[in-house]
Amino acid sequence: MEMLGPRIWVSVQQGLSRGLSRNVKGWASGEGRKVDIAGVYPPVTTPFTATAEVDYGKLEENLYKMGTIPFRGFVVQGSTGEFPFLTSRERLEVVSRVRQVIPKDKLLLAGSGCESTQATVEMTVSMAQVGADAAMVVTPCYFRGRMTSAALIHHYTKVADLSPIPVVLYSVPANTGLDLPVDAVVTLSQHPNIVGMKDSGGDVTRIGLIVHKTSKQDFQVLAGSAGFLMASYALGAVGGVCALANVLGAQVCQLERLCLTGQWEAAQKLQHRLIEPNSAVTRRFGIPGLKKTMDWFGYYGGPCRAPLQELSPAEEEALHMDFSSNGWL
Repeated sequence: MEMLGPRIWVSVQQGLSRGLSRNVKGWASGEGRKVDIAGVYPPVTTPFTATAEVDYGKLEENLYKMGTIPFRGFVVQGSTGEFPFLTSRERLEVVSRVRQVIPKDKLLLAGSGCESTQATVEMTVSMAQVGADAAMVVTPCYFRGRMTSAALIHHYTKVADLSPIPVVLYSVPANTGLDLPVDAVVTLSQHPNIVGMKDSGGDVTRIGLIVHKTSKQDFQVLAGSAGFLMASYALGAVGGVCALANVLGAQVCQLERLCLTGQWEAAQKLQHRLIEPNSAVTRRFGIPGLKKTMDWFGYYGGPCRAPLQELSPAEEEALHMDFSSNGWL
């Protein structure tokens, strides 16, 4: 992206000069509370045409079909949205289109992470301008050997200082090769404009430790996958950003309700039936697997953008088995 223009810098600086006491989403309100991000979110896929253009019409159709499911909101331009394969303009246009379609009471968390701090600030400001309620910021990772706790604390602090919307930390080591260190999370949880974290690593002891060590802060943890959603709720997480919710959204929300109402035996049974399908659309077959499954469940999945390739017939058969053997197809 281009350098931040003088107008944007002035508007950001003016906002900061008013202090953090104003009642802006995420920043401390008069009651000292941050925005509540608790709930289930599908990380929305980016539909493409056969010629690899973003298909905004299919995006809107998918969102309308999800409208009856009791999601807290939608995550846009997360890993499932193939954000590294989109131009900056496309990333912003997708967020803008989603904001226009979804109800105003649904939170829109937009992935604004870039490799440099400056680019992340610019993208975050732009995401706010097109309607994002909060920014989900993935760890920079290209120079992962130098991404120490100090470097990451500096990065996220600068982004949160300059962001006009709340910031959600995002750790996804399967894609980045980097876990956001617990000590860095604890430090960052004290920032008035950092409201929580999405942890996709799958280490529930780590999730429990983060919940425990940030318990004195107004900081919320979201599980990054449906496969460990029940365990995360048991340890104090408040929701999840779950790829599987793109196809089994009602069932993931049902699991949430069972956990919140203490129906642990029923929750366990449902969680067991979600583990294999969840693994299939995440670790085993990734976004191509998720998009193929969306086609089966009445949504538009369609192709991925290269270099991601469609599943082989054998992979597609194994994917189908993971859902049918658990009673979903």
